[in-house]
Amino acid sequence: MDEANIKPVDIHEGIKSSLMIWQNRIHTRAAHPEIQVIEEYSNLPLVECYAGELNQVFINILSNAIDALKEYNKQRSLDDIRACPPAITIRTFLLEENSRVVIQIRDNGPGITAEVKDRIFEPFFTTKPVGEGTGLGLYISYQIVLEKHGGALKCFSEVGQGSEFWIEIPIRPRRVELDLS
Repeated sequence: MDEANIKPVDIHEGIKSSLMIWQNRIHTRAAHPEIQVIEEYSNLPLVECYAGELNQVFINILSNAIDALKEYNKQRSLDDIRACPPAITIRTFLLEENSRVVIQIRDNGPGITAEVKDRIFEPFFTTKPVGEGTGLGLYISYQIVLEKHGGALKCFSEVGQGSEFWIEIPIRPRRVELDLS
């Protein structure tokens, strides 16, 4: 598949493909509760984008959400986990007079402190132990969304309230007109 060129794609298919990659980390294993994935998709048009790179953004954000939920569960009792099972909610909708698409990926994990939130898009910044993270996933995702797609990538989070990543991209990229005069 030629994923290097911009082309019209079904965003939901990209999200579903990204979820498939992480199925083994989402499903239940002994003593590890399943992470619920709640998909709330709006009716979206095809979006002109770099599909492979946008899928990488989904993969990076989902990976971080899964890591956060798994780490959070290590600190919680089984009763607490049963009362509030780990979940990732993915929601899509149109914005700004149908010219932009939003993909929200939210987890109900521990949330992110303000200090960490201010740095998460910096290159090589990680909260993971040495050898477990490079600190490049969210940095690269930020570059892909902003520079390649002319969009926005935002994080909303408070400690104890989970985290939400907001990916906003235009349905059609802006065409830069050259001034040849």
